[in-house]
Amino acid sequence: MAENLSALELTRALVRFDTINPPGNERPCTEHLGRILDDAGFSVSYHEFAETRTSLVAHIGGGADAKPLCFTGHVDTVPLGTEPWSVDPFAADITDGKLYGRGTSDMKGGVAAFVVAAIRLARELETGPGVVLVITAGEETGCEGAYHLAGLGNVLGDAGAIVVAEPSSNLPFIGHKGALWLKAVASGVTAHGSMPELGVNAIYRAARTISQLEDFDFNVARHEILGKPTLNVGTVEGGMNINSVPDRAEVGIDIRTIPGQDHGDLRAHLSSYLGDDIAIEPIVNVGSVWTDPAGDWMLDVFEVMAEILGEMPEVRTAAYFTDAAALTPAYGDPPTVILGPGEAAMAHQTDEYCVVDRIDQAVDAYVEIARRWNAR
Repeated sequence: MAENLSALELTRALVRFDTINPPGNERPCTEHLGRILDDAGFSVSYHEFAETRTSLVAHIGGGADAKPLCFTGHVDTVPLGTEPWSVDPFAADITDGKLYGRGTSDMKGGVAAFVVAAIRLARELETGPGVVLVITAGEETGCEGAYHLAGLGNVLGDAGAIVVAEPSSNLPFIGHKGALWLKAVASGVTAHGSMPELGVNAIYRAARTISQLEDFDFNVARHEILGKPTLNVGTVEGGMNINSVPDRAEVGIDIRTIPGQDHGDLRAHLSSYLGDDIAIEPIVNVGSVWTDPAGDWMLDVFEVMAEILGEMPEVRTAAYFTDAAALTPAYGDPPTVILGPGEAAMAHQTDEYCVVDRIDQAVDAYVEIARRWNAR
């Protein structure tokens, strides 16, 4: 029976689906969750932004005047990396209280926990505001599934608050910075490497661009919680062979933004700063998310977690971005918390794991948060 579903065993089942992105192929994993939710009485719909790239939206309840509570998470994972694993990344083995496998922390443990919590409360939720579960594909490559859902009209329905089950060790995070990833392209003129005076070296132009980027000033005030925006040059690519003057070089730029920064304006400012010789191309554009920690619902979440953790958590924010960048605006900017059983430090790591006890702890937290919401 769905009511007796184990969050740990569901996590293990999800890990055994290979959803490495690219290519993703989330459909089998998403449909597995959909069947479980359908059997438990949820209304389930599937939505694909590309072949086999399947997201899911499930509803239950919603008959009251108040809006439902949204739980959200993604089922795609990053590649395994170049370092060899000491365990099978898809076996979902348990050793010393840790569940190992790709996606255990980021974030199939969180998805399993809120699915189990929602099913456990299904009968209660039928007569209140209820919940909406948004399970996405393609988060790891720029929240593709979430942005696709946000653009589909009323597929998402309403939500009065959002719980993002990304890895936080069950500590509530009140937001995250935005991410603007850009490619700065320097063009040149190719020539034989023995006669460089006949060409224009694009790598030299790119090197000057990198030097400029070190001194870039965002000219914005520090955010009270999220701090200041940052810029990092993460990749440099150029040249085809050593004995030719390169006619193209690319610099990968990772900018993390704070609330109030408009990404379009920032991109225009950066383009003007670097000059006409450098073309700026977008890669990822994900906005920041932040909720006032003094708001009523956020205070309620912190109270729930204080009871479960044994002490009041500090106000924290996530270092990574999440699907909330797409979903929070789509739902009209309701309060949003990032709260999940995974270990943030384990995300994208070789021998990724999630502490087993935290998965059940997350279920307890989600049940209490949803129960309080449904009593409104």
